[in-house]
Amino acid sequence: MTIPNIRNALEQALASIDPAIDIVHENVPYDPVPDRPYCAAYLLVAEPGNPTLGEAYHKEQGVMQVNLQYPPLVGTLDCALRAEAIRALFKRGSAFSDGGVTVQIDRTPEIDRGEQVDGRWMQIVRIRWHADIFTA
Repeated sequence: MTIPNIRNALEQALASIDPAIDIVHENVPYDPVPDRPYCAAYLLVAEPGNPTLGEAYHKEQGVMQVNLQYPPLVGTLDCALRAEAIRALFKRGSAFSDGGVTVQIDRTPEIDRGEQVDGRWMQIVRIRWHADIFTA
């Protein structure tokens, strides 16, 4: 259950940011509240790395993408501050664990430019990660 552990570790960390914000998880319905911001979290798993011979080790890697969604007329500052809080939590070199799997953050998270999408201000934060998986 490696991938679910990776997802849990990253999503639990995201949920720890104060003040809290609604988090929409993949494949879970959500009806946005008109005046309340939320974010959607996506775990994008890349091709595993096999840096050594043998079957006892591989490296899972990928990106956690957080789409911040802010209501109209709130301004971009609140969204930018949330993006910076995510960047600070998931700083390069930090680690988060779940079920014996430790997820390490490889790079400083990327904060993309914001844009209007479906009447909300959206800004994307991408967090690059890897987890060393030992099977024996």
